Amino acid sequence: MSIMARGKGEKLYLVKRVPTKYASVESRKTVWISLDTDSKSVAGERGGAAWRQQVSEWEALLACGGANSELKLDAARTLAGSKGFDYLSSKDLLAGPVSDIIARVEAISMKGRKTRAQEGRALLGTLPDPGQKVSRALELFWELTSDEMRGKSEDQVRRARNPVIKAVKNFIEVIGDKPIHEITRDDMLDFRQWWADRLEREGLTANSANKDLTYLGKVLKRVNELKRLKLDLPLGGLSFKEDEAELRPPFSSDWIRNKLLANGALAGLNVEARCVLIGMINTGYRPSEGAALLPQHIRLEGAVPYVMIRPEGRQLKTRNAKRDIPLAGVSLDALRECRNGFPRYRDKPGLSATINKFLRENGLRETEDHVLYSLRHSFEDRLLAAGVDERVRRDLMGHALDRERYGAGASLEMAHTIIQRVAF
Repeated sequence: MSIMARGKGEKLYLVKRVPTKYASVESRKTVWISLDTDSKSVAGERGGAAWRQQVSEWEALLACGGANSELKLDAARTLAGSKGFDYLSSKDLLAGPVSDIIARVEAISMKGRKTRAQEGRALLGTLPDPGQKVSRALELFWELTSDEMRGKSEDQVRRARNPVIKAVKNFIEVIGDKPIHEITRDDMLDFRQWWADRLEREGLTANSANKDLTYLGKVLKRVNELKRLKLDLPLGGLSFKEDEAELRPPFSSDWIRNKLLANGALAGLNVEARCVLIGMINTGYRPSEGAALLPQHIRLEGAVPYVMIRPEGRQLKTRNAKRDIPLAGVSLDALRECRNGFPRYRDKPGLSATINKFLRENGLRETEDHVLYSLRHSFEDRLLAAGVDERVRRDLMGHALDRERYGAGASLEMAHTIIQRVAF
């Protein structure tokens, strides 16, 4: 690659041989790419970007000649963009100003019949639109949102994907696997009515339907946006009015002391599940946080034993969830017993279901609404009853603060003293 001028004092060009790979779409053996400057230093800075732009255009031309209609349309969008235009279908172009069509025709290269034809299809929008079916939209959604899964564990990815898959599956079963540009307002209203019938027939909450509508809309909107389909999707005003959310009731202190911690009450539960449950009583960690603890996160030596909630091999629920929680009472005993963590449940489903089933079958639920997660609410209630400052409570629970945070908060020693006051 070299940079030179065609004549003395003229603007500089990037001069480079055309790679053999692109011979079918580029008739020239060597290309001269204007860098719009006569300064060698500026030209040196612009050379790399100019070459990447040229290669991108050649790649798009190659793809335009491929057999996959979806890839050809994507390539046409890229090629039109490299020429400074949005890809528009011929129908949309004809509905617009004639000046736009003229500008596009003038931008078509004259350097080869094949290249000219490919650029013509891209700039004049004559490629047939294969249409993205709903099932294909889901596949594209995973590709287009892969960055959102970065840092999640395998189990977190599974739990993030499953409700999206369910929503799309439900829509296809009710409406069919239509190209998304053919989805009508009536289709969406029919899908909503299907959910309305289910809510009444099965006694489900509005939240169940709204989740499906939200996840389906997210898939369609993301594909529409990132694939630049420019569709007017009929997705607004479909949600159901939700009833006031039911809060999980906390276990009372008497119930924890006299039922859950009664001699032999949890003997039928496997060791790791039992330790997660008892560990939760005096820490208030989320069940998933407890299950994810690695041996290095369980610090039992020193004046203050504690567990570290960290995003190691997984994502935390929020940025505030990263924290250290001192261990005291029965929770300290449980983590001593399971000092290597919980490999049976780490990044695997089933922990909450196993414990909740055990509580239900052994009469250990204070009411039918009580579940394992109720222990987290119980821990926070005990902190509140003990007069613990809101900042300290939120730090221990991993909650956001409703105001700006100042300082480092309570020390580990101070937090340990507080927890010892409310621990069983």
